[in-house]
Amino acid sequence: MIRLSHHHPFLNVQNHQRQTALHLAVITRQPQLVEKLLKAGADPRLVDNSGNTALHIACKRGSLASFGVITQNCRRHLTTILSSTNYSGHNCLHLASINGYISLVESLVRLGADINAQEQCSGRTSLHLAVDLQNPPLVRCLLSLGANVNCFNYGGFTPYHLTYGRQSEEIRCELYEKTAHELRELPDSESDESDMEEADTPED
Repeated sequence: MIRLSHHHPFLNVQNHQRQTALHLAVITRQPQLVEKLLKAGADPRLVDNSGNTALHIACKRGSLASFGVITQNCRRHLTTILSSTNYSGHNCLHLASINGYISLVESLVRLGADINAQEQCSGRTSLHLAVDLQNPPLVRCLLSLGANVNCFNYGGFTPYHLTYGRQSEEIRCELYEKTAHELRELPDSESDESDMEEADTPED
């Protein structure tokens, strides 16, 4: 049927959750089907009712095989997809970071994802999210890839500021050494608690 539907609009029909066959192939972990759909003309830019493309789904679920197939077969649209955010304000790199998929984080940055892109809810970068989630390996990974330690979220906090009151001494020490001296002091704010709360890990 896929062969007969080559470049036919049928390939991009969406269900009641606005999922296409491509979304469902990723969700059901069928990378070979993902490849067939893409080669037949399925549009990788289409989003479901949460604003996720098929690549967003692969990053959220840690589907390495589907991730590889999509990124290899969607070079023309890859920059657009990597920079697009879902309705929660997260791009592919944010989703991979939130869910702790370090190999996907590395691959996304190599493919051109902006390592310092801010999610749209509170302006956290992937490094802010890694601190929120208290994930030392992810923090080290992002730092090695060139993440900006002096980047502020919308509340005016650097990743180091988010280590205040958090358990991991390893993360605190790592970021203290790399953060600009003048940015180490916690800024005064009436909204400290709300700006420094943990990442909202659930994703629709």
